[in-house]
Amino acid sequence: MKITAFAGSNSKTSINKRLVTYTASLFNQPDTTVLDLNDYDMPLYGMDLELENGIPNDILKISTILKESDLLIISLAEHNGAYATVFKNLFDWLSRVDGTKGFHNKPIFLMASSPGGRGGASVLEIAKARLPFNDGEVIDTYSLPNFSSNFNDKDGITDPELKSILFDKIENIKSQLKF
Repeated sequence: MKITAFAGSNSKTSINKRLVTYTASLFNQPDTTVLDLNDYDMPLYGMDLELENGIPNDILKISTILKESDLLIISLAEHNGAYATVFKNLFDWLSRVDGTKGFHNKPIFLMASSPGGRGGASVLEIAKARLPFNDGEVIDTYSLPNFSSNFNDKDGITDPELKSILFDKIENIKSQLKF
């Protein structure tokens, strides 16, 4: 199975990238890619820009990577209760590629984390409702609240209950997708 994971953030110290990287590793699949959106040139979407220059090559590359994946793991940063600009921009560009609407009918394990106690709950709700309209099949969600208290790079998730919830979700996804 081919897994592609990324954080909907362009922060070089993204807690969501740390979470999605950790989570992707738990699937124990050799064909796993963790994308860093900072590695792709994604100008701010605008219809005039698209008409003048077409869809950027890096957007086409990301679209192909998503299309060739069996599972997408996306951990969204929450800015002012919604997507971070970099994810919304990616979302807008992907929706313009070959009439695909963006996510190629791929199963998505949707995640979020935040420094606060809600763990990105608002962005998870928005994305869970929106992604199916853009050919994304949200098969499960996970929220990690209070990131700095519940995660470290050595052990991953440190809260036993939150860790158990994540592990159960991963096992359910592996079973559902026949990993």
